[in-house]
Amino acid sequence: MIGPMVAHLSSPEYRTLVEQAPIMIWRANTTTECDYFNERWLLFTGRTLDQELGNGWAEGVHPDDFNQCLQTYLSSFGRRDAFEMYYRLKRADGAYRWIFDRGVPFYGGEDGAFSGYIGSCIDVTERFEAQREADEARERELADLRGLLRICSTCKKIRNTVGNWEQLEAYIATHSQTDFTHGLCPDCARTMVLERAAG
Repeated sequence: MIGPMVAHLSSPEYRTLVEQAPIMIWRANTTTECDYFNERWLLFTGRTLDQELGNGWAEGVHPDDFNQCLQTYLSSFGRRDAFEMYYRLKRADGAYRWIFDRGVPFYGGEDGAFSGYIGSCIDVTERFEAQREADEARERELADLRGLLRICSTCKKIRNTVGNWEQLEAYIATHSQTDFTHGLCPDCARTMVLERAAG
């Protein structure tokens, strides 16, 4: 399935390294079209090399990510810049997975001429979703703090969402990443000194 393209690689050791690497690897020629994918990529997508060659690989990119993915790829290619991007790629079972893709230009031949790009991809879905869940939880906490809080004008306790009264510090600590240290402001310190002196 991949023999004809592997034959273009430089040595048996290099071919073995690329094919057995635990990451997905691709290569593009100077026309921006891909001319190689390693076995790990093909196993992930469940497609043949012929299906992925050229621009065929892009058929697996999630429609919502396609334009940004293509723009990043083509603009970096035109400038000969390395790039990094995230996009969702369809796995063999039909599920879309978040991919971190890094591509770099490579130069070959005796004259060191630009020869295209080599890229590597890893599945970062679990990390991506964990970060998204953490961000959403933080937004919910901040939304709670942005709302109106019922606070006792005497003891300064806050009524929480289930109707219980909590100390101000405890409520804020559980709804944000804020922690507290305690001390006395100058006014309270003066008042305490005067009260002690009067006592």
